[in-house]
Amino acid sequence: MTHTTHMTPVLEARKLGKRYGRHPALTDIDLAVPPGRVIGLVGPNGAGKSTLLQLACGLITPSSGTIRVLGETPAAGPAHLAKVGFVAQDTPLYADLSVADHLKMGARLNPGWDPVLARRRLDRIDLDPRRKAGRLSGGQRAQLALTIAAAKRPELLIFDEPAAALDPLARHAFLDHLLESVTDLGASAILSSHALPDIERVCDHLIILAGSRVQLAGDVTRLLADHVRVTAHPSDLLALPATAYVVTRTDPSEREGSAATALVRAADRALLADGPWTTTEVGLEELALAYLNRADRGETRPSLSPYPGRRPEAPTPTAAEDHR
Repeated sequence: MTHTTHMTPVLEARKLGKRYGRHPALTDIDLAVPPGRVIGLVGPNGAGKSTLLQLACGLITPSSGTIRVLGETPAAGPAHLAKVGFVAQDTPLYADLSVADHLKMGARLNPGWDPVLARRRLDRIDLDPRRKAGRLSGGQRAQLALTIAAAKRPELLIFDEPAAALDPLARHAFLDHLLESVTDLGASAILSSHALPDIERVCDHLIILAGSRVQLAGDVTRLLADHVRVTAHPSDLLALPATAYVVTRTDPSEREGSAATALVRAADRALLADGPWTTTEVGLEELALAYLNRADRGETRPSLSPYPGRRPEAPTPTAAEDHR
């Protein structure tokens, strides 16, 4: 993807909150996602992923704070609706309508409809226009929903667990075509998924939601560069620099001399170059799981140290900080 700077964020939230009765679905969400990204939205069930996507599509309104998509209030009018393509988890289609009927309906509803793109995509996935949607496989239904969304020629494509029910082969094909569509359109995309390997494969920006809050957000290359796995004797971890935020720590077993492992966020990796430890790179899946596990334990902010009393907790980094 081409990364563009100093442009209107594709998704911007400030103190965004959404409550259902007494239940907080989202709490104090701050995000600023630059355009030109394929954004992976990760989190457990009930984390607020679908709520955030519904807010971004204008299907629901915030309880507090603000959200802007492509610089405007979501669903501000027909022109803004045309800029966003949405593929829901259940890929809602009309069972009795043919593939061709769905494309005709898309053309009637969307003034920017691109029939050449739609036909090219159908040919690409070898989908018979005469077949009724109710007779399609799960993978074919997902591909048809993607085709309809892409043929609007939107600036932003939003996918809410679109491959959740697909078998591995259909999932692989869908993600390939998702990337092709985003590239062809020059669009941004948000992909909500439980499958971390899918996120790692196609996304270059990450948002981790857990406990109704953003746990981590930023471009993947930056986040991976800012985190490292540190292995050392437990007492040697005391020598970590004060600016090294320990996200999670695995205690050693009872065996004498065994090492402790910590996943550390350190904006200046040079500070970890010399010390009584070894450092290794982390992958996106390990990084995401560390923040999800930390949130699952009820920790809302990364600890600076595996030992109490060193310093107060550091604030959770936000997307805005990650793009300073």
